[in-house]
Amino acid sequence: MATPSPSPVHPVPRKSAAPPAALDLLAKAHDGLAEAVRLPRPNERYATAHLAALRAAAAVLAARGRPEPVNPRRRPRIRSAWEVLPEIAPELTEWSALFASGAARRARAEAGIPDAATGRDADDLVREVGMFLRLVERTLALRPTAPDGRQGLPQPRSERPQAG
Repeated sequence: MATPSPSPVHPVPRKSAAPPAALDLLAKAHDGLAEAVRLPRPNERYATAHLAALRAAAAVLAARGRPEPVNPRRRPRIRSAWEVLPEIAPELTEWSALFASGAARRARAEAGIPDAATGRDADDLVREVGMFLRLVERTLALRPTAPDGRQGLPQPRSERPQAG
């Protein structure tokens, strides 16, 4: 019987307060970015990289998201992940704006419109998504679960250092 190969995503076990769905989305984002790097056509590279960023944003929403209150008389408006992300993770607002601005180009690239994305556009987006993924990983890892079940960073101690 063959032994299973180790996961290439996280070779070192990490403790994370992120739910399994968020970790799965983050792994899919990494796979998507790796695929984008290998694609030869700029349109495909751009669309695949943008989708990887969307999956990373979805990972943050899965980890931190709160359901919106439902009004039985009104149907809730459907909002994109890029609209919701700044509310859930304000530190990612600028990234959200960057990727939201590229959504129309991604749609054109997916539709096969020639020159929807240039080689430089695609290469720049691949680099930006790589940075965004690293930031999302840090964001999710910095949300430890306290022993009492609360999430958040530990508060600083109120003691003052003693003068020597």
